[in-house]
Amino acid sequence: PSVVNSGLGPIFNQNSCENCHVANGKSPFPSSPSELRGLLVRLSLPGKDNNGGPLEVPGFGGQLQTKATYGKQAEASLSWKEIEEIKSYLDGEKYSLRKFEFDIYNSYIPWPSNVLTSARIAPAVIGLGLFEAISASDIIGFADPTDLDGDGISGRPNYVWNDQTQQKELGRFGWKAGQPTLLQQTAAAYNNDMGITSPYFPKENFLQQIQYDKLIDDPEIDEATLKAATFYTQSLAVPKRRNAANPDVKKGKALFSKLKCRACHRPNFTTGQHPEFPFLSLQTIYPYTDLLLHDMGDGLADNRPDFEASGNEWRTPPLWGIGLTNIVGGHSNFLHDGRARNLEEAIMWHGGEAEKSKEAFGKLPKSERESLIKFLESL
Repeated sequence: PSVVNSGLGPIFNQNSCENCHVANGKSPFPSSPSELRGLLVRLSLPGKDNNGGPLEVPGFGGQLQTKATYGKQAEASLSWKEIEEIKSYLDGEKYSLRKFEFDIYNSYIPWPSNVLTSARIAPAVIGLGLFEAISASDIIGFADPTDLDGDGISGRPNYVWNDQTQQKELGRFGWKAGQPTLLQQTAAAYNNDMGITSPYFPKENFLQQIQYDKLIDDPEIDEATLKAATFYTQSLAVPKRRNAANPDVKKGKALFSKLKCRACHRPNFTTGQHPEFPFLSLQTIYPYTDLLLHDMGDGLADNRPDFEASGNEWRTPPLWGIGLTNIVGGHSNFLHDGRARNLEEAIMWHGGEAEKSKEAFGKLPKSERESLIKFLESL
C-alpha cells in the first residue's frame, strides 16, 4: 500500500531485481535460510496445464513465496542440509562435490504430498537481448534430438507458451528455457518474485489463497514501466574477453574443443533482425551456448518437467562473463542451484550427455585442468 513503488506482495521472494541478480550477475548461494538472496523454488504437480506447462499447486501456485508484507503470512519457510562427497582425479588430487537437500516447512496451509520442487539460483542478466535476436531456425538447426550423428549429444529445443501470442514458441530464457521472450520473462519475475501485477500478468500471484485481499488495484505497474524494465535486460552488454593471447588460455581453449565441451557450449552465433532494436541485429556474438536442452544426468536432475524439458534436462547456460563472477558478485557459485563452489566442481557435476567430457577432464594432468579453467575465466 505504499504511496511510492506500491504493489509489493503481499507474498514475495525479494523486493527488487537487484536483490537476486546482484550487479546484473549471478546470485551467490545464500549463507543462511534467513536471507535467500536469489534462491527460489519452483513448484508443480505431476501432469501438465492446459497450455502444456507445469501444473500449479493449489494454494501455492508455481513458485514458493517465502516472504510476506505486514499482516500476511508467507507460503512456507525453506532450509537445507549440505551433503559433501570427496572424490579424486586420475592423478590422485582430491576434490569435493556438494549438493543440497531442501526442506520446505511451516507452510501456511498443509503441504501437499505430491509436489515437485526445483531449487533455482538467479543467473546473470547480461546479453539477453542478443539471445532474443538469434533466429529461431539457427537455434533449432543445431538440435539433434535422436542423436543422428552419433556423437552422444542430442540437444533439443523447448517449446513453451507465449501469453502474448497465445501459442507455443521456442523457449530461450531460464534454466530450462521456459520463457519465450524477455517481456514475458520480466512480467513473470515481477509477478512471481515480487507479487507485482502488470498488463501482461494482471492476476495476483496469491489469487487462490485464503488471504487474498480482494483489492481492485491491478495492474500495479503500467505497460511503460514493464517495457522499461524489459529494455534494461535487452540492452545490457557483455564484458570484453580478457587475456585471450595468454599461452595457458590458448591451451585451455584447445582443450575445451578437444574435450568436446563446445558441442553444447557452442562458441558463436550471428544474430538476425531484432523486431524492435536494430542495435541487437546482425552481430556476431560469442555466448558459448546453443540455447538447447540437454540431459545432464541423474546427479543434476530436479525431476520436474517444464513444458518439453524433462526432469533431467537443462538449457546450456552461456559462459560469457563467467570469469568475472567473483569480481561482480563476490562468489564463485555455479549450476542451477548454486551447488558448485568453483568452475572445476561445476565441470565435475556434468553427467548424461556430458559424461564423457567430464571424465576426460578428470583424466587430464593438473596443469591442463588449470589451463582449461584459465580459458573459462577469460570469457
